[in-house]
Amino acid sequence: MARRTDILGRLADLSEDALQRLAEAPGGDRILAALNATKDRVDELQKRVRGLEQLEQRLAALERKVDKLGKTGGGSTTSSARKTTSTKSSGGSRAKKTE
Repeated sequence: MARRTDILGRLADLSEDALQRLAEAPGGDRILAALNATKDRVDELQKRVRGLEQLEQRLAALERKVDKLGKTGGGSTTSSARKTTSTKSSGGSRAKKTE
């Protein structure tokens, strides 16, 4: 375990040295700024993707509910819609009779 920690420590030191040298190089500050901006963009993209996954789960659940309702109550919604239209048309004929 100590050996693994030693390797990781060396790797961290080498990466810090590399970043420091890059910053000191001509134009290195622009490269570091671009890398930081890319990191921020990737973080934002990850947040958005997580949000899309949640929306997909909600959409799948809603689709299952709609399928269940379509299978069990399909006839009842059609008959209630017919009743509504028949009521409207009969209401219009009553208005004509009163004139």
